[in-house]
Amino acid sequence: MDSVDEDRVSVRSNSKTPLGVVKSLRTSIRKAAAKSPLSPNSKGSKVNGDPTCPPPSPKSCPSGESMDSVDEDRVSVRSNSKTPLGMVKTLRTSIRKAAAKSPLSPLNKGSKVNGDPTCPPPSPSPSAVSPLKNVTFFQKNDLDSPSPKTKGLSRSSTDPNLGSNSLLQRGAQIRRSLFGTKKERKDVTETKEETKDETKVDEEEEREDEEPGNEEVDEMYTLPELPHTPLSVMQINKLIENEVLEEAYMNLLALRVEFQTEVSQSGACGSVNLSKKEKDLNLLYTELKAKVCTIVRDSNSLPARNKKLLEFVARIIQEEERRASDLGDFHESWVDIWKSAIQDGVRTKVAQVQLTTQDQNQSWLAVHLGILGKTVVSDLEVVRRELRWSYPRSFKVFSEYVKSYNRVLGQHVMRLETQTTEVKDILALLSWILNRYKSEVLGHVSFQVDMTDLSTDLDLEPGFISRLKDKYCTKVQEQLRVSLSNITDLEQKEFWSVQKEPETEEGALISDMHMDIWTLVKGFVTRTRDIEPELEQRVTCCCLMEIKHFPKRFELEFRRHCDVLKPQPIWTQYLITYINSFSTLLEHMEGYRLSCPSEVEALAKEVKWFNIRLLQELQDQFKDNVKIPLRRMMSRKWLTNDEDFKELYQRTEELSQHCSVLQELHSQELASALHLHVSREYLGQMMKSNYSCKNRKHEKAANKIRAQWNQLQELFRNMESRHEWLYPVGGAVCDIIGQKHASEIKNHLSPVVQHCPDFGRKHLVAVLYFRGLVRGRDHRQILQNLCELKKKAPAPNKERLLFSEMQVTMNQDCLSNLPYSCLSLCIPQN
Repeated sequence: MDSVDEDRVSVRSNSKTPLGVVKSLRTSIRKAAAKSPLSPNSKGSKVNGDPTCPPPSPKSCPSGESMDSVDEDRVSVRSNSKTPLGMVKTLRTSIRKAAAKSPLSPLNKGSKVNGDPTCPPPSPSPSAVSPLKNVTFFQKNDLDSPSPKTKGLSRSSTDPNLGSNSLLQRGAQIRRSLFGTKKERKDVTETKEETKDETKVDEEEEREDEEPGNEEVDEMYTLPELPHTPLSVMQINKLIENEVLEEAYMNLLALRVEFQTEVSQSGACGSVNLSKKEKDLNLLYTELKAKVCTIVRDSNSLPARNKKLLEFVARIIQEEERRASDLGDFHESWVDIWKSAIQDGVRTKVAQVQLTTQDQNQSWLAVHLGILGKTVVSDLEVVRRELRWSYPRSFKVFSEYVKSYNRVLGQHVMRLETQTTEVKDILALLSWILNRYKSEVLGHVSFQVDMTDLSTDLDLEPGFISRLKDKYCTKVQEQLRVSLSNITDLEQKEFWSVQKEPETEEGALISDMHMDIWTLVKGFVTRTRDIEPELEQRVTCCCLMEIKHFPKRFELEFRRHCDVLKPQPIWTQYLITYINSFSTLLEHMEGYRLSCPSEVEALAKEVKWFNIRLLQELQDQFKDNVKIPLRRMMSRKWLTNDEDFKELYQRTEELSQHCSVLQELHSQELASALHLHVSREYLGQMMKSNYSCKNRKHEKAANKIRAQWNQLQELFRNMESRHEWLYPVGGAVCDIIGQKHASEIKNHLSPVVQHCPDFGRKHLVAVLYFRGLVRGRDHRQILQNLCELKKKAPAPNKERLLFSEMQVTMNQDCLSNLPYSCLSLCIPQN
């Protein structure tokens, strides 16, 4: 009975240890043996007299059992090995053998508990370090706290030294299936945790091994009774340093209560001792806050190590917030301290992310932001998976970490902004702030449930994003301006300086610079399209505004380097090339009219005037080339010599070739303008009255004019001139000149007036002079007939003015221009 009592006391002290399980097993076995009819203590025992009882095996006695117990077992087994007692003994032997073979048993040769250096030593209990060994910190409300004065007894001499908890638990299950009754288990199950089914405990333990730390910390707790006599200040400080927070905090509360009691008893006049104690309390609380901050700050780096400490930290914060109104001047928001510690930890994490300089890596910022995003995701995954289970739900740990990252990263990116000077770096920063941080970091698939009601925006200064966008747009304009200048320099280096002929693309002279410019703009726009539509529009408008100034700058550089080339054909090729190039560039930019209509329109005007100036240059060049041949038309030499007309025709053919390599729109414009110029100047030579066809030379002149006119008109028809109304004018004039009889001229005035309503009397006088008809009745009738036709003719069309622009030289014979009525007055009457 002494041994049984000893076992009961041992089981009460710690029923969850292997020793307690073994003691409980031994007690049950002895009770069953005592009640057995074959027991020596039983009246019906037949052990001593049974001749069939085999001798006991020496191997059935474990090494750690006393001889009395061995003898008792031998007698019992010898009496009848098939009795219940024998079965019990056999069961005990099997359990001990299995325990000895267990890898955790001290008897096993392969055990690594005591000898393997790779097996970590068991973590010492806080009570082993603390001077106070009987304080249990913050018990849950639904559990009964064991008495702090309970003390475990020494191990029994019959302790089998079993090394596997799970094996002992299986043995306990077998024992309960054979002998277990509620009455026999009463002494072992003193607490509520021990009354749970051990099978469920095993399942919970296995589940905890698979998913550690997923059990929530209860929101409610019970504060244990404070020590009557708190430890000294040095002892409490030592406990804080050793992170024995539960014991240190209980003594600190006891010391505070003691201080407040003394203050209330002493009244208004405090003593020096109270002042010293108040200072000690402040110092201890400062140390405790510093330790709490350190634990919280480093908790994300060492979540497994700090799991239990964080539970103590959470309880301290809860208790301090609950006592806030009772602690007077000592109160400071511990929740704020906790949040500040989390923020310090986050700031430390961010500061540890690699950040190189631009000299070391051109993509320094993009690399840094990529690593930073992965660090944040990894850190928040640890918080969601492990840290949040160390706090009660009300702490909202994941939410607080997200807020801290929003705040710390907001400060971090604002510091990075001061180091960004290039377009790609500013764009990378904008992309990370507006897009990647929300989608790739906080929008990670594992955070979707936890981020439901949380903000994904960084805490930035008001207007920071707007300033960053302005900075980006300004840098884009600066970089585009430099790129456009480089394009001009490239043209000068590859073409102007060496007088290289431009290349032909799809039958038109063109430069690659329009494609270079379009590629630059498209690159800027495309890179911002995925970030934000508003930023894309701003960048597009900025690019168009910068390109608007490019035509004038390019023209100045072109003329400065190529003015010496004007007499050469290469000059004309360059003019045509850049008219085509800027027109094609404008076509590309028309694609942005919907987003930036005013900027596209402004660019269109600049390109239009650029093309007009270059087209005018082409016209002036052609006019200079044909000025001399045209001046020699309708003269005596012209009538007998075709050299001047051949030169005119050659220049016009060259113009046709130039129009063939000019874009259609500008080709028609140039051809139409020069078509009108050549027609006006060719027929305009008659208006100068330099030559008069006499002796019936007017027929030859009319035929020659008709032939030359048709050749010139055919060239302009091939150039697709818009002035088709000019084609029959030359023939109508030739009909007036070539009439054999002057009286028939009046019948051929109508076509001229119809095609050219601006054909007037002075023009007809000049034509008649060229034909050789300067006076006479026919002359007067022709002029009179023209007046009648002009009265009936419609008003001249401003788009069809040919003769009105000609310079007319009046005939020196003034009488030829007088009307017949005036001449009759001058003739003397008979």
